[in-house]
Amino acid sequence: MGDDAGAVRSAVLSLHRTTGLPVVFGGALAGQERLRITEMVGNTTDSLSGLVVRQGSGLGGKAMALGRPVWVSDYPHAATISHDYDAPVSREGLLSVVAVPVVVRRRVRGVLYGALREPLSLADRVITAAVETVRDLEQDLAVRDEADEALARLQHPGAAASGAASAARWEEVRAVHAELRGLAEQVADPEVKARLLEASIRLAVANQDDDAEGRPVRCDEPPPGPALSPRELDVLSYVAIGCTNAEAAQRLGLLPETVKSYLRSAMRKLGSHTRLEAVTAARRAGLLP
Repeated sequence: MGDDAGAVRSAVLSLHRTTGLPVVFGGALAGQERLRITEMVGNTTDSLSGLVVRQGSGLGGKAMALGRPVWVSDYPHAATISHDYDAPVSREGLLSVVAVPVVVRRRVRGVLYGALREPLSLADRVITAAVETVRDLEQDLAVRDEADEALARLQHPGAAASGAASAARWEEVRAVHAELRGLAEQVADPEVKARLLEASIRLAVANQDDDAEGRPVRCDEPPPGPALSPRELDVLSYVAIGCTNAEAAQRLGLLPETVKSYLRSAMRKLGSHTRLEAVTAARRAGLLP
């Protein structure tokens, strides 16, 4: 829940920035079939803050039940939703509202909303932007889930104690790898930069003793594989340790939209459809530890 809430916060800020909608809010699940609104941008009251939305109730509850986006252009008079939450919505003055559920592995994990204070139809580009933002959020959560599950399997009572310790060491290696690449982009000295990048390459291939044909892998040169640009690999290295686009952007000194562009380019080169697939493919190619 804590991790989900942090990811929702970043997604709310991203949606507000990309669409220019005056009010954007959302929240993660707070129990079975219940959503708590915790993140808001552009609100003028606290009427929606902390509101618990039940599945099937209101616009967000309907989105949760259907598992797809829903929207209305005149909330108080919409005949397609229940009106359990009319009072707090009215106090905030919201009329045109879209709600997009966050669905990971067929389970709703949260809802993002965008709203206007006028009874206007939301433009297609706004709906599309909301859906794309949620898709990015879903992939962020899926990557985090995969990492948590892998670590949990290693820490299962049936696993050897050395396995859990090894997993913890590899998480540290991956964090150091990302930090080295980030530092390399901040130094002006070309020799120091080259040494930092070389160190990151050595870490990337440290868990691959042999190549596909059984030859020892050299640690002083880039491994064979898809030709990712330095920035694409920088972004992917932070994605691999569970960073959201916003977090990677902050650490690399880039805009979130720029990070998204680099990530999509890397995914295309790696023949991947999701962030998780891209990270897995990069590790198999020896591009990431």
